[in-house]
Amino acid sequence: MTRSSISSFMAGTDRTRTPVLGGPRVILVEPQLSENVGAVARAMLNCGLDRMSLVNPRDGWPNDKALAMASGATAVLDTIEVFATPEEAVADITNLYATTARPRELTVRVMTPREAAADMRAAVARGEEIGVLFGPERSGLTNDHVALADTVISVPLNPAYTSLNLAQAVLLVAYEWFTSGDTTPPDTLSMSGTRMAEKQELMDLFDRLETELDGGGFFRAPDLRPSVMRNLMSMLQRARLTDQEVRTFHGMISALSRSWQNTQNAKRRRGELDD
Repeated sequence: MTRSSISSFMAGTDRTRTPVLGGPRVILVEPQLSENVGAVARAMLNCGLDRMSLVNPRDGWPNDKALAMASGATAVLDTIEVFATPEEAVADITNLYATTARPRELTVRVMTPREAAADMRAAVARGEEIGVLFGPERSGLTNDHVALADTVISVPLNPAYTSLNLAQAVLLVAYEWFTSGDTTPPDTLSMSGTRMAEKQELMDLFDRLETELDGGGFFRAPDLRPSVMRNLMSMLQRARLTDQEVRTFHGMISALSRSWQNTQNAKRRRGELDD
């Protein structure tokens, strides 16, 4: 399968939009499977990271298996740099983070991915070069690797089960980096071609609902009628109905009260409607 045929069928890929790229460099120390390198590239590009370095990859580089696993993340794969040692890979970095469980033999600053992302943003704003170290799939980073870093990133997870694969670990850090600079509103309403109902439309609906409920004998305790209507109005207000939903509600009332059928019958009697 060629690179172009892979990228053209990737769901979620829109080549017409401007990509968001940049951020810290991801450094994979002695990755054991080239497929994992491809999976990491995919996780990175989802979060706007496009720079990866490999330290002594077991399967060598480049590798077609990584390309297939990357699902079109060629912006990352095409610029990968390969180094023989971690020291060479981090030589030009001024702020280095290492991802690992809390080291027992070292005194280091430990951050969650979220706090580390904010710290990275501040460092980037100062013009510093940022890198994040990830260890081999089977064993993770050694203390010698961690000793190169300024900060350790430790992911808070279920203390009884903290097993992450390489791509998952990268995605956790990359996602926190991306969201720390993202301006997407946390709560939006997709209108799907409609609009929010205006207050007059809602008041008309409430009036009609009250009339039909009254006609149907709903208000058996007249003194409770005001409070019942306030509660019904409050319930429907919380729903934040659209204009289409208001029309649907009117249709439901018509069906339940048979007012639509009565209107149709009246039109037939006046000769305004053919059978």
